Amino acid sequence: MELGGTRVLLTGASGGIGQAVARALHGRGARVLLSGRSTGALEHLRAELGDNAEVLEADLTEAGAVTTLAERAGEVDVLVANAGLPASGRLERFAPEDIDRALDVNLRAPIQLTRALVPGMVERGRGHFVFVSSLSGKVASARSALYSATKFGLRGFAGGLREDLHASGVGVTVLFPSFIRDAGMFADTGVELPPWVGTRSSDDVARAVVRGIETGRGEIDVAPLSLRLGVLVAALVPETSARVQRRLGSQGIARAISREQREKR
Repeated sequence: MELGGTRVLLTGASGGIGQAVARALHGRGARVLLSGRSTGALEHLRAELGDNAEVLEADLTEAGAVTTLAERAGEVDVLVANAGLPASGRLERFAPEDIDRALDVNLRAPIQLTRALVPGMVERGRGHFVFVSSLSGKVASARSALYSATKFGLRGFAGGLREDLHASGVGVTVLFPSFIRDAGMFADTGVELPPWVGTRSSDDVARAVVRGIETGRGEIDVAPLSLRLGVLVAALVPETSARVQRRLGSQGIARAISREQREKR
C-alpha cells in the first residue's frame, strides 16, 4: 500500500516511539492523526509536522474514549495501534483497576478501534492495520505475566484478523520490538542491560511500521539477532529457555524494570 495521500490514525503519538513513527509516516506523504493523552506533546509534534497532521487527544482508559476517537477520526486508511502501558511486575502486586487499565489500553482499545474502522476499509477495498506488540508477545519472562498476556493477545488478534481480511485489499501487520534504547517504556526506566543484550532504536520501529504497510508483511521483529534466535529456541524448548534466561540474570533485570515502571501502570 502506498502511504502518499493516506489518512493514518496513530495512537500513542505523544510518546517517543510514537513521535518517530509519526515522522516516518509524514515523510512518506501521509496525513497523520496524532492521538494520545499529552496535549502539549501532541501539539508540539503537530507544529513540527505542519498542515499534514492533526491532533486527536484521547485517554484510552476512559469509558467511551475509543468510540469517540473513531468517530472523530472519520475515514481512515491506516490504523497504527501503538499506545501501551508497561504492566510489568508480579500479578499479585497489581490493583484490580491497574489490571483493567493494562487490558483496556494494550488490547481492548486496538480491538475496538479495529472493529469501528474495518467496515469502511473493506468497503473501499484498501487499508492497513499495524499493531505494535512486543517480543514479550512471543516469549514471556519474569514479571511479564500481565504485559505478555496483552501482547500475546494482540498477536492472536492480528493473526485471526489477517485471515478474515484475506483478499479484501486490507492488510494486517504486527510488530515485535525488543528493548528500545532511546524512547518508550524500557528507555524511561534507565535500567542498564548486560553487554550481550542488544537493543534497537525508535527509528527502527518507525521503519518497520512503514515497511509493514508498504509491503503487506504479516509479522516483523524489531530486535537484534541474538534475541530473535532466543525466541526461536523458546518456541522449541520453552523450559530449557527459561532456565537459561534465569542463569543469565533475567530475574534481576525484570525486577529492576518493574520497579521503575510501577508508577506508570
